[in-house]
Amino acid sequence: MGKIKFLLIAFTAILTLFCCSGENNKSFNELNAQTKDEENMKGENKYDTATFASGCFWCTEAVFQRLKGVIKIESGYSGGSVPNPTYEAVTTGRTGHAECTQITYDPKIISFTDLLEVFWKTHDPTTLNRQGNDVGTQYRSAIFYHNDTQKTLAEKYKRALDSSKIWSDPIVTEIVPFKIFYIAEDYHQDYYNRNSNQAYCSFVITPKLEKFKKVFSDKLK
Repeated sequence: MGKIKFLLIAFTAILTLFCCSGENNKSFNELNAQTKDEENMKGENKYDTATFASGCFWCTEAVFQRLKGVIKIESGYSGGSVPNPTYEAVTTGRTGHAECTQITYDPKIISFTDLLEVFWKTHDPTTLNRQGNDVGTQYRSAIFYHNDTQKTLAEKYKRALDSSKIWSDPIVTEIVPFKIFYIAEDYHQDYYNRNSNQAYCSFVITPKLEKFKKVFSDKLK
């Protein structure tokens, strides 16, 4: 997993996130508004589900669980071919699974487009199979869409971001159909909240959360 790191290199694992400031941030907000206009919010279910992979699931979980409208988050594995994978198996990079979070949310409070904005802004979607010092296919950037609306919104958002050149490199995020989600072991759930003093949490996740809170202050619980 690469989570136990020398403190000297831990700082380098803090991604170049929230770099979308000034004109880039303005462009990002405009794209988000345009995409949200097309979202169908009239589903019959009270809650919807989104599944994202954006590197270490400890980080992703800590970010999304702080958003208003997010009801539940589970860390786990998806996108591979091995049934019932273990954490140890996924860390080898040979299962095909990515570390991901499954998010249950209330679309009356937070939209899928809002979730996409947080997803794009809180990791580097241009690095293939890597986030910071976490390297391997298990750390790839991916959106596992649950329906055609999610697929359409994700693909349009991705094309618009690439066209806007917000990042100098092209986005490599996979947009693929959701098939199955395997919940990770109990000790991975709510990890940051229970282990905030752990080295990786202190040097990587905490600074990331501080930036996240400033950028998305209006969306926090």
